[in-house]
Amino acid sequence: MKTALTIAGSDSSGGAGIQADLKTFLANGVYGMSAITALTAQNTCGVRSVLNSTTEFLCDQLDAIFEDIEPDAIKIGMVSSAKLIKVIAAKLKFRKAKNIVVDPVMIATSGARLIDEDAVKTLKE
Repeated sequence: MKTALTIAGSDSSGGAGIQADLKTFLANGVYGMSAITALTAQNTCGVRSVLNSTTEFLCDQLDAIFEDIEPDAIKIGMVSSAKLIKVIAAKLKFRKAKNIVVDPVMIATSGARLIDEDAVKTLKE
């Protein structure tokens, strides 16, 4: 069975983020794994708050995944800070990850900003 890793935020309403990615993976017969960059408190009306993962916790998540089940593909979604983007880039390079899709989430459907201003530059780099 093919495997895929989503590196993204968690959407408490289940309509986006890792929840949507894992549903999509499953619907396509792919074993899904996740590394959570942020927790969001949101629903279809808007985003109430965002709690970013620490860089240490994101490192631990990525190491735990790669040490056990190497992903065949990786999808990167919401990553709100430059520090987290740098962690992801370093870990994926170190692990020689392949088949990477970057689908940045910068603004929620409700209009709430989901990425820091300085993180946009880091993401482009």
